[in-house]
Amino acid sequence: MLATKVGLVDTTGTVDTQTMAAVAAALNVQVTRDLPKYWPVSASVSYLADPKKIPQGVWPVQLVESLPPDEGGFHMTRHHQPYAKVIVTPGSEEWAVDASHETIEMLIDPNGNRLQTSNSIKIAGGKIQDGTGRFEYLVEACDPCEADAYTYTIDGIAVSDFITPHFYDPNVTPDARYSFTGAVQHPRQILPGGYISWVDPATNEMQQILWVDPDQPPVLRNLGQATGGSLRLFIESQTYHESREKRVALKPEVKAERAAYREALASAAKARANHYK
Repeated sequence: MLATKVGLVDTTGTVDTQTMAAVAAALNVQVTRDLPKYWPVSASVSYLADPKKIPQGVWPVQLVESLPPDEGGFHMTRHHQPYAKVIVTPGSEEWAVDASHETIEMLIDPNGNRLQTSNSIKIAGGKIQDGTGRFEYLVEACDPCEADAYTYTIDGIAVSDFITPHFYDPNVTPDARYSFTGAVQHPRQILPGGYISWVDPATNEMQQILWVDPDQPPVLRNLGQATGGSLRLFIESQTYHESREKRVALKPEVKAERAAYREALASAAKARANHYK
């Protein structure tokens, strides 16, 4: 299997090099250790220090200050090569989770058109449950569990949870894992803060269940015929900014615990460096 190279690069000049290197290292662990356990992916992630130099064969994940209202994080070059853009918010570490999210989805579905057939779902009584019939779901591996509450850490860096192929099983399978962390506990489960999109077989149009506000019930949306580029480009143009407007931050105690862990790692690294003098 040919390996894919992903490069994390800061185009804003607002993130220090140590943080960039630490996040790139965490993403590299995720795509080499965690992702291949469930998805046939061979890849690596590295930190690119110069945003004006993108080596050949590297798919960049660019940190940017903002995105237009009709753009999401996933992009394609005119030669149909994938790359991603991630918004950096001053004083926030959410961009690391978003970089993980975009990297995973880009590696699993580089063209943004991968569909997987499974049982249909519907909203009944304000809850998501299986319906009758079948849908073709767009494979966006982080969207159903994208909320920050379901992240996990690698060396103190928060990264996104992601679904496994068992997510599309027709029924619950003993001992199956439906997302890497186990937060998703049965097929087609959408966690608060997440969403899922599919092709409606009756109309051949895109539909979606969106649960971006955990304090409100999920909503079924008819998005119409997909236009321009890939299915994922279309879905993100309709969803990306709305999903982040309702984003629920981690609880302060969780953020403090993770920050303390990173401080301990940094302190240990400094102490260890003294042993090599």
